[in-house]
Amino acid sequence: MEYWQELLSAEALAASAGQTLWRDAYPARLPDGSGLLLPLRDLGESAVAGLIVNQASFAVFDRLSGLLSELARRFEPDVVVGLPTLGHGLGAEVARSLGHANWVAPGTSRKFWYRESLSVPLTSITTPGVGRRLWLDPRLLSRLAGRRVLVVDDVVSTGTSLQAGLDLLAAAAITPVAAVAVMLQGNRWCRTLGGQVPVAGVFATPLFAREGNAWRPRPETSRSEDCPLERARQSPPERNI
Repeated sequence: MEYWQELLSAEALAASAGQTLWRDAYPARLPDGSGLLLPLRDLGESAVAGLIVNQASFAVFDRLSGLLSELARRFEPDVVVGLPTLGHGLGAEVARSLGHANWVAPGTSRKFWYRESLSVPLTSITTPGVGRRLWLDPRLLSRLAGRRVLVVDDVVSTGTSLQAGLDLLAAAAITPVAAVAVMLQGNRWCRTLGGQVPVAGVFATPLFAREGNAWRPRPETSRSEDCPLERARQSPPERNI
């Protein structure tokens, strides 16, 4: 089966509403009432629902980036920072939809004019054991200084990639107004980020516990009172004029 190629109808989601065990895939509900079938990634005794946006069909990508742009708009950002790798395509789309002339793209390869002081170590759940660094082009600092910065990523899981993005911006004396992502995968990121900035997602998926040869969602892992998620949705940030 090819995932992320079509959106599920509200009727299709309703048909599986009472299901509690899942084998290979999980239907996530989007805010507009449609859904997306996500593969379950076996981590041993637990599993997560996966999403790789640059493998999605254009129709799915457009819907997800549109919903992400709606979410981003409420934070009234002046500039969008898209985190590599999959946050790059989303960051550009969000910035364009907000009417921005450009956006900022940290990278994982160093150009000769980059400075070590504007780089941080980078790890990810999808690339374990790979030693990389996240770099910010010093020529882009003027786009960030004194502006409302919004960080965009595809999926927030353990929070380590997003934390690297926050650390990189901190090295440039920038504190973002928020971070947004298409999917919040469980709530492990809450412990990593510790409420440094509001974090909001288009949709959230739980972690899954093994039950026989299937997986049962752990509902408590898709929301947490310790996460800044709900506060981000309920309390729009103030704009300094």
